[in-house]
Parts: sequence; C-alpha cells; structure tokens
Amino acid sequence: MVDSIENPKLILEQNIRELNDQIPQMNENIATVKANVVMLKKEVQRYEKLIEEITSKIKSAINADRDDLAQGYALQLEKARENLDQSKEQLKFAEQAYEKAHQVKKAFIREKDKKIKEAREALRASERAEWQAKVADAFESFEMGGMDQTHNEMLDRLNEQTARNEARMEIALDSIDTETMEIEANAEKLRAQELVNQFKSEMGKPVKKATESSPEIEIKDEAESVEESAKTVGKKREKN
Repeated sequence: MVDSIENPKLILEQNIRELNDQIPQMNENIATVKANVVMLKKEVQRYEKLIEEITSKIKSAINADRDDLAQGYALQLEKARENLDQSKEQLKFAEQAYEKAHQVKKAFIREKDKKIKEAREALRASERAEWQAKVADAFESFEMGGMDQTHNEMLDRLNEQTARNEARMEIALDSIDTETMEIEANAEKLRAQELVNQFKSEMGKPVKKATESSPEIEIKDEAESVEESAKTVGKKREKN
C-alpha cells in the first residue's frame, strides 16, 4: 500500500520540478540583495556629495568671517560623515551578501543539475527495466501460456495426418494392377491395328507390317499372347 502511494518514479519527477522551480525564487532573492547594494551605493554617493557641498559652505563662511554659519555647517558635516561611514559599512556587508548569494546559487545549480541528472538516469533505467519486464513477460507467456505446447501439438497432428494420407495413397496404388492395365492397353492397340489392316486388305492397300519377316503371323501371335496373359491375370483375380 505504501509502495503504491509513494511511487519512486512520480516522486523523482516531482523533485525535478521543485528543483527547477527554486531557481526563479532564488533569482528573485538575489535581485533583492542586488537592489540593496545599488541603493547603498547611491546613498554613499549622496553623502559624499553632501560632504563636499557642506565642506565648500564651511570654507565660504570662514572666508566671509561668518564663524556662526561655519559652526552650523560643521555640525552638519560631522553628521554627514557619520552617515557616510554607516552607509559604507552597510554597503560592504551588502556586497558580501550579494557575492555570497551568487556563490550559493552556483553551488545550488551544480547540485540541482547533479540531482536532476541522477533522477533522469534512474527514470530512464526504470523505463528500460519496465520494457525488459514486458518482454520477459511476453516470452514467459509464450512458454508458460501453452503456445509452445499448442504449436508442437498442432505440428505433430498435421505431420501424422500427412503421413496417414501418404500411406493411404501408397496402399491405393498397390491395390491397382498396373501390369494388367498395361497389357490390356497394348492388346487394345493390337486389335485396333488388326482391324485397320483388314480394311486395308479389302481396299487393296498395302498392309502395315509389324515385323519385316512375317507381319500378319506376328501380329496374330502377339495378340494371342496378350489374350492369354489377360486370361491368366483374370484367373489370378478370381482366385484372390
């Protein structure tokens, strides 16, 4: 339950956003320190200018033999010098604070970049691990989910069916008396040739010779031998 609430991936992503969001706030604080430095510098310049003016007035009063005026300006000069010293002291601390703020910002940015880099590398590693886990789950599902078993079973069944059909074909071919069929086909051809020769004899045409020695006798002998072979095969079939 805690793991589901505190998702490391979501927390790292939130940390990256928060680290980046701190930069504008830090810049604003540094700008405030810088503004204080600028203000104190202007204040120092104002007091320095005021001291010059008062000093000039004191000298003018002394030249005019107006010691009373010179005394009044002298008190103002003393106060201005005190204010100038205070402003210079404040400016010194303000400049140190500004420099320190810059150093803090640089250190923060270095640390921020380091942490963001580490977080992003961890997030990328997590994404790779998630992808690898999905691939592993896929392979496990192939092995464990029955796909391999079904695949092999279907191959065995198909090969068995193919072998059975091939065996039936061999048995069917073995059961056909191809020798008898060939003999009967040759006998058909011989009878056809004999009929043609008879027609040729009646028409006075030259008869086609089966062999050079005795054409008609050989044709008849061959026909008789074919018929005898056919009878012999027929007797064998009857016995079977």
